Amino acid sequence: MSEVREATVEDIPGLVRLRGQMFAELRNDFGEAPFEDGWRDACAAALKERLAADDTRIAVVGDGAAGPIACGMGVIDQRLPSPYNRTGRVGYIFGVITDPAHRHRGHARAIMKDLLAWFDACGLDRVDLHATEFGIPLYRSLGFTEHPEPTYTRKHPDQPHPSRPVQPDEM
Repeated sequence: MSEVREATVEDIPGLVRLRGQMFAELRNDFGEAPFEDGWRDACAAALKERLAADDTRIAVVGDGAAGPIACGMGVIDQRLPSPYNRTGRVGYIFGVITDPAHRHRGHARAIMKDLLAWFDACGLDRVDLHATEFGIPLYRSLGFTEHPEPTYTRKHPDQPHPSRPVQPDEM
């Protein structure tokens, strides 16, 4: 069974590596990333900050010289209370990825269970995530269903939208 633990500052290089792997795989869906330089340093700085935050849990599998071989992140977003969510707190899971050489061994499932247990301990009524086709069976098996409201995204007008290639006259 996969041993899941909370990430530490020492895991940051491995977490950035896994995040890069995730975006390399998503490139097939979204096209080339709009920029390559600088995002890794910015990501490492943000991870260091998030590791110290009470509203974030970064779960990893693996340690030692290889660093994390799988990870997932959970954050708590504070919204206004509603009839459907008495506290207004909503969990969000993102960045669930396993190194390709270590897939199909239950690491992502173990990370998801860890994050869901953390959200449950925090008293959250709702946890959201966005899924790739590859992850849908896992998420469904853990009780996730499609939300009835569609998700829309707005990118700043000066940034290329990931679902639409940049046109030559836009460069």
